[in-house]
Amino acid sequence: MKQRRMMRLGAFVHETGQHVAAWRHPEAHALSGVSFAQMLETAQLAERGKFDLLFLADSAAVSLAGSADARGRMGKVVKFEPMTILSALAAVTKNLGLVATSTTTYNEPYTLARQFASLDQISGGRSGWNLVTSNNEADALNYSKDEHLAHADRYERAIEFADVVNGLWDSWDADAFRRDKESGVFFDPSKLHVLNHKGKHFKVRGPLNVARSPQGRPVLVQAGASGTGRDVAARLAELVFTAQTTIEQGREFYSDVMARVPKFGRTPEEVKVMPGFYPVVGRTEAEAREKFEYLQSLIQPAVGLAILEHTIGVHGLDKLPLHGPVPEMADTNGPLSRQRLLLEAARRDKLTLWQLCLLNAGPRGHVLAIGTPEQVADVMEEWFVGGAADGFNVMPAWLPGSLADFVEMVIPELQRRGLFRTEYESTTLRGNLGLPLPRSRFHTTGVVEAAQ
Repeated sequence: MKQRRMMRLGAFVHETGQHVAAWRHPEAHALSGVSFAQMLETAQLAERGKFDLLFLADSAAVSLAGSADARGRMGKVVKFEPMTILSALAAVTKNLGLVATSTTTYNEPYTLARQFASLDQISGGRSGWNLVTSNNEADALNYSKDEHLAHADRYERAIEFADVVNGLWDSWDADAFRRDKESGVFFDPSKLHVLNHKGKHFKVRGPLNVARSPQGRPVLVQAGASGTGRDVAARLAELVFTAQTTIEQGREFYSDVMARVPKFGRTPEEVKVMPGFYPVVGRTEAEAREKFEYLQSLIQPAVGLAILEHTIGVHGLDKLPLHGPVPEMADTNGPLSRQRLLLEAARRDKLTLWQLCLLNAGPRGHVLAIGTPEQVADVMEEWFVGGAADGFNVMPAWLPGSLADFVEMVIPELQRRGLFRTEYESTTLRGNLGLPLPRSRFHTTGVVEAAQ
């Protein structure tokens, strides 16, 4: 009997929350990058809600753009390095997947493969790598570069980088290590595989000096909505994080990515699409609206403009009339798909510059749902059954309150509808997501089994 399709959920947590003014909420976590206790509270709350994974975004630069006044009002300038904090959280969680963002533009494949393989061993098979090419141009200045690589060049490097990492993760067969004290045989040399990669960007011999992952390989996650980004998702990603504001956009993205998947020798069963989802939940719709408006009231103009500049990769917005129309803007070398998405919304809805700042302050171009648990679940169910999503990357406005609202009110409603688990199915991330075990490139035959 075929199992019912279930929604997959990630908790996408920024340091103080998704909203730009989250840190100003009287009850919000404000010790970002300093308090392990606050991170632990967030992770354990997500695990209590039976989330598939905790997802950490990352960048490797503090923005020095804009005025000192604007910079001094930002609540997300310092953070824990993702691999470090997730390794600590692995020891105090049991089922929750742990996904870290790590760039292919300013890393080496061997180092990254080793880090994630180690996190996977520490967590018992719960790690995932969010592959990014860096949308923050300032990252370049911290890695001996004068400027950010061009968009196309970043993706070309990323594809080869991921191929090397996956090959290194296949260095050992699952049963390579005998550890037979009686005979003195520690491992079977025939089950060790040397990569010997020689490409345009990388030359990596291997093998990796970390054993094969408990879940075959760490789960590979990718976000990118441009044409190139969609191809990378179809070629490599097992989880695709994406940003759309309407279900029509969601359906178009979902069907397009799934149509591209077979071209790379993969099947749709190997890929889950999870749009970003920004919920504001109240016992009544009026209460939810009040929560939303309260956070919006905490946005300071200098901050709203600075965050919009970062999101769309365009500078000098403070020189434009705040309550005037949003002008046409050329494509940038930054986050191209997000820039186009927000500017399209501004044109469609005839937004002023400040209205676009307000729109960007929380959802950042993701699905916005404000209302009761039933109303929020209605939106999620419509996307899930309507061919726009396999689940969602839930983005709590402020922490821990917005995540607690979702866990305490929306999760039970999804469970009542039979759309979301009541207990974890597995101790591995791949198993909970219902993704198949990956086949090693060094073993071209055999059946790909479901992860446990």
